[in-house]
Amino acid sequence: MAPRDQSPPGEFLRALFDAALAAADPRRALRGHIPPAVPGRTVLIGAGKAAAAMAHGFEALWPGPLEGLVLTRYGHALPCDRVEILEAGHPVPDDAGERAARRILDLARGLGPDDQLVFLASGGGSALLALPAPRLTLADKQRVTRSLLRSGATIGEINTVRKHLSGIKGGRLAAAAAPARVVTLAISDVPGDDPAVIASGPTTPDATTFAEARAVLTKYGIDGPPAVIEHLRAAASETPKPGDPAFQRARFELVASPQDSLRAAAAEALRRNVTPIVLSDRIEGEAREVGLVHAAIARQLRAGEFRVGGHAIGPPAVLLSGGETTVTVRGKGRGGRNVEFLLSLAIALDGLAGVHALAADTDGIDGTEDNAGAVIAPDTLSRAAKSRLVAKAHLADNDGYTFFLGIDDLVVTGPTHTNVNDFRAIIIERAD
Repeated sequence: MAPRDQSPPGEFLRALFDAALAAADPRRALRGHIPPAVPGRTVLIGAGKAAAAMAHGFEALWPGPLEGLVLTRYGHALPCDRVEILEAGHPVPDDAGERAARRILDLARGLGPDDQLVFLASGGGSALLALPAPRLTLADKQRVTRSLLRSGATIGEINTVRKHLSGIKGGRLAAAAAPARVVTLAISDVPGDDPAVIASGPTTPDATTFAEARAVLTKYGIDGPPAVIEHLRAAASETPKPGDPAFQRARFELVASPQDSLRAAAAEALRRNVTPIVLSDRIEGEAREVGLVHAAIARQLRAGEFRVGGHAIGPPAVLLSGGETTVTVRGKGRGGRNVEFLLSLAIALDGLAGVHALAADTDGIDGTEDNAGAVIAPDTLSRAAKSRLVAKAHLADNDGYTFFLGIDDLVVTGPTHTNVNDFRAIIIERAD
């Protein structure tokens, strides 16, 4: 392979991240997925961090009458002409999300057999559609959500619980809309792109059960609030399952995915004469443990001992991965899973020459802070030491945000209006 372009490693990594974001742009992704018109009304609804941008793109491509309501995270709204855009709390639900979810459910219930409901699903939709099941309150849902987010539970586990505490998720929205046609257009932010997990699947069949939701809380030692425990134990109204008549006129289309974004980043790397190695788009597990594994692979590449079949692959190369890691919060610091991953990676690499990395959430928000992620370089630990920042101490306190803020290595994008989950890129340069 010819020598790579002469851009600095940080610029190279940011170019790959930008390519990944462009591949997940909702307005571009929706082309070719617009459903045909029906004799009656077309009602557009949606929930998620990409929902407003998806609605904006749908409006531009839809020629006929259109009405509806779309819900997104605070700060992620975009203006639309025919569809109302509302904002609510994420990742902990709030009363704005509850009010919007009730209105969305009412819209679905008002449809008939000549109408269609188009649901724009994207990551974040599960927390935003905060409609508690009967006899539960928003406060109940907020409390259990906070406990799950701090526990290290996977997104699949969290959404199993959410669906069984909800009056709208887990296929209940499709059931409310029947017998209208239901079309779901989704941008995936979950490992494996499972339609039932994206936004907790309001319009798709749910194979999980109340028993599985109870098992998740038991696994992570979550024993309250009492109303939640009693609701899950009673199991009075199970979610609609595969084969339910409610889904007879429902279809699902995936319009953008994490793999699409990794593929675009790989193409950009090749254009710059760097070998891309796509590890996986569905990596889960503790962020700090994932950091250790990535560091080991980077060391193997740097040593020229990374082999595929009979061929050794050496620098310059870039490791690419996606998915959704977790953080079991034990400290009192600030930060999300991407800065946690990078802290662990930096410590494990210990200044290894020629290795730089970027990790960021494609929605522009790592956890609940104002950054998408951060970058590391061979001098990360030494620069931090000059500022009296101890990487291992910050990792122990789940305080990656403060660490990278202190050395001015945060990646700040603002809301990107899409969401295909985490993006990680590690470039391994040739030895001098």
